Amino acid sequence: DEHRAPPPRPASRAASDGGETAGGDKASSEPVTLTVTFAGDCTLGTDINYENERSFNSRWQAEEGDATYFLRNVADLFGSDDLTVVNMEGALTEGGERADKKFAFRGKPEYAKILSSASVEAATLANNHSQDYGQTGYDDTIAALDAEGVQSFGYDRIAYLDVKGVKVALIGSYFPEDSAENTKEMTDNIAAARAEGAQLVIVYVHWGQEHEYDITEGQQTAGRAAIDAGADVVVGSHPHVVQGWEVYQGRYIVYSLGNFCFGGNTNPDDKDCLIFQQTFTVTGDEVAKNDDVDFIAASVSTETDRNTYQPVLAEGDEKARIDAKVQEAADRIAAAS
Repeated sequence: DEHRAPPPRPASRAASDGGETAGGDKASSEPVTLTVTFAGDCTLGTDINYENERSFNSRWQAEEGDATYFLRNVADLFGSDDLTVVNMEGALTEGGERADKKFAFRGKPEYAKILSSASVEAATLANNHSQDYGQTGYDDTIAALDAEGVQSFGYDRIAYLDVKGVKVALIGSYFPEDSAENTKEMTDNIAAARAEGAQLVIVYVHWGQEHEYDITEGQQTAGRAAIDAGADVVVGSHPHVVQGWEVYQGRYIVYSLGNFCFGGNTNPDDKDCLIFQQTFTVTGDEVAKNDDVDFIAASVSTETDRNTYQPVLAEGDEKARIDAKVQEAADRIAAAS
């Protein structure tokens, strides 16, 4: 996957196509705890020019359309939280015209069942592949996710979800380049969510340099700007590898979770990925600053020499290796700051 010029800006849509419900009585002083889980790039499909017997689509056929195959190793984890959010990268469509780019990803609309079958409730579409099949493909992806009860969001589409009586805003931003304009668009969305009464504001950003383990200055500037603007947590993807994290003003910025259920490569060189989980305590409009977090080491594949498109939690020595890798990346960010 190469970082090309940004896709045409999707047509603006009303905030939250569904799922727009107000939170509970914010005047209540009773604290509410909710656990949110984040995973990285989900490319459910492949490039039609690279179709072969080891592709994502071939695996779907081999499993005879059993959508539960792909995320079965993480389904219990996702099912035990209150909200699971991923990056949906690519189009779920039978139509549209392939964009003129090196890699363009498409899967069948029914692939949305992969997410819903594993309790994934929301997916950002703010990335450099959501328009790989144009506006038609983008709209079809939203419809496919809607049909499975998966709330999509991104760009100007802020999703509002009622989670245990808490009004949660989901904001998705895409940074094809580091710029003040991109940052302002993101912070304006955060302000809009706060104005709509959101109690918990989550920002998922597509940013950074592909295959780079260290963050860019622009990532850090934008991530911190999001927190300053009122975000309670910022998570990122796009580099296809795991990057570090930091705590800024008491809030977590997790710069790249890496790939996840990733049909973009039949055998990625680096199969490490990260699942980030945080339990928030919300009292009225206040979200407590806490370290009730978990960085969960994982791999995109159950096998080391090919992609089985079946993420699995790491164990033993592999878990220790990935944990150390993530910590070292976080230490580098802290040292540079």
